[in-house]
Amino acid sequence: MKKVIVKCRLSSKETFEQKLSDIELNFSDIIWQHDRIYVPREYKKNSNYPRLIMRTEMKAVDKPAKYVFILKRHIEDSGVDIVEETVVKDYETMVNVILQLGFRPIAEVSRRRQSLDMGENTYIYLDKVEKLPGYYAKIETSLTPEDSIIEAKTDLKNTFKTLGESSFIENTYFEM
Repeated sequence: MKKVIVKCRLSSKETFEQKLSDIELNFSDIIWQHDRIYVPREYKKNSNYPRLIMRTEMKAVDKPAKYVFILKRHIEDSGVDIVEETVVKDYETMVNVILQLGFRPIAEVSRRRQSLDMGENTYIYLDKVEKLPGYYAKIETSLTPEDSIIEAKTDLKNTFKTLGESSFIENTYFEM
């Protein structure tokens, strides 16, 4: 699935949430996510190499964890992310497959996340990332073959600007 993603550091989490609440949009309950990121042995930043992510997701301490295998590839010259996700049952076996394919661990990122479905395959995520100051918001939208990448990215940035936010970030959480 092709996605355009725009991320920013929030100037005020409370103000951001209030502006969305004023138009009757509210975030989901908080979930905890922990990502282990793997890259090919010859990985270089800005070189369109894929990243593999093993995500552990917990909605509540009394419920079992969900494990998701994610293939993510950022195409630098277009600004598009290609993302495929698959739920897996056996975390350890999947990690062994990743390592046997020649990928190496590069980082771990833990966050508390809330989501908001904006419709039309567009979501806003509110993140509190461990070891990073402040709160971050990310808007992502899935693209159809007819969609313009530039227009989609502009629309997402304009959404943030309408909500009073403009501190856009290009780096991933693990690069910050």
